[in-house]
This record gives sequence, structure tokens and C-alpha cells, in this order.
Amino acid sequence: MDRKVGTTRGRTKAARRRSGNGGEVSLQNLANYADALLDVPRFSDYCPNGLQVEGRPRVRRLVSAVTASVAVIDQALAAEADALLVHHGYFWRGEDPRIVGIRRHRLARLIGGDLSLIAYHLPLDVHPTLGNNARLGALMGWKIAGRSGPTDLICHADLPRPRTAPGIGALLAARLGRAPLVVGALERPIRRIAWCTGAAQDMLDAAIAAGADAFVSGEIAERTTHLAREAGIVYFAAGHHATERGGVQALGEALARRFGIEHRFVDDDNPV
Repeated sequence: MDRKVGTTRGRTKAARRRSGNGGEVSLQNLANYADALLDVPRFSDYCPNGLQVEGRPRVRRLVSAVTASVAVIDQALAAEADALLVHHGYFWRGEDPRIVGIRRHRLARLIGGDLSLIAYHLPLDVHPTLGNNARLGALMGWKIAGRSGPTDLICHADLPRPRTAPGIGALLAARLGRAPLVVGALERPIRRIAWCTGAAQDMLDAAIAAGADAFVSGEIAERTTHLAREAGIVYFAAGHHATERGGVQALGEALARRFGIEHRFVDDDNPV
């Protein structure tokens, strides 16, 4: 099946090249530019950032997604993409390094389709304009007044007027398409809000230290509820996937503009 996909895509790409539609860039130049844009050497991360799986040497069509699941890979192949750009890639620290089971299946789909995988984790969380935190703030209308925490992962904003926990929760639900789980001091007026997308529930202490009335992240742990209640802060678990759709789309669009290539975002929805 992979050989058939590769052959079909090869004929289609040859036709696109003959038509002269769209720009293209070398895979290495694309990855190098993104590495520099996101200041990758600054970060000590849980996974390798940048090019993780090498496919064809030229990129005309880029597909982006939050996570490099098999469903996303198949959508990228169906879209005749040359490279897949994600926030959650592969080769995480502490994982079994063997190419077996699900890992083998994912890599086989990528390699069989000659599809490159490019992934950025922490560098894509903290970028001041393209990052997940910056994009969530822009989506919610929260103007970043400061940052704190490791590698400035936590953002803070002072709201123009106090908001209620139900009001913030309703706004998150409307903008993200997912109702958040809300715990803690639910009657507290919210004047200063802090946020960090994804699995940042254990940064709640740092948000408290920064004087936040509320903290927004993606996930929640059992211990988070008790800490929020006892500290008198509101905690919103707005969804790991839902809070991290913005950064990879913004990066994909920036790369498309820079190199004149095609870009498409695909969403493999995840309730977590």
C-alpha cells in the first residue's frame, strides 16, 4: 500500500512541477530556518526538535497538526504533502527506543510515503508571537504583561476589568470549542490571569507566586484541585490538544509565507 501511495504521489507531484504552480524549498533549508526562528539551541527538551524523520529533499506542500498520530500521517499523505509539521513528534526521553509496535507502524507510514516529520516542542510553546502561549493569549484577547517559570513558559495578563470564573470558562469554551474543567476558588474575582498550554498543571505554584487569580492550562491532576482550593486560586483545565492548536498553525503559515509553499492544518481532535 505504501508503494502504491508513493507512486501515485510521485506522478501527481511531477504534474504539479510541470504546471509551475506554487513555490518550493529544500527540506534542509526549511528545517534550518525554523530551527533558527524558534531558537532551538536555547532549549533542553524532552525530545529532539527540528527534523525528526527525513523524507523527500524538496518541499512544496506542508501539512501541520498538533500530534503526529497515524490518522494525521494518513491525512498528510492523502493531501500529497512533502512534510508534516507537528508540536508532538517522536523519540521522547525515557521511551523504549526500539522500532516495534505502534512506533514501527508510524515510521513505516512516514518512510513509505517519503514524508518528512518536523517537530517543535518547548520552542513552539514559548515563541513570543508564534508560540502556543502567545496564540492562546491572542485568541482569548489577553495581552501578555509578563512571563515567568522555566524558559518563560508562563504568561500573565492583567484584565481590563474583573471577570468571574464562569465568564472566563464560557469564553474558553467558545474560543476553543471545548468546555474547561474549573476547580478552586470559584467565587474569586479574576483580575490577573496566567496561562501555559498543554500539561502545565504543575506550574500552578509558579502562577500563584506570580500573583495570579486564575491559571489556565491544558490538563489537570488529582493534586491540582486540592492545591487550587487551598491556595484560593481558580484553575481551568481547557484541554491539552485544544490549547495547543494555535502554535503549529501559526508556524506553518509563517513558513508558507517565507518560502511561498502551500500549507494546510489538519485536526485530529483529542478530548484530553
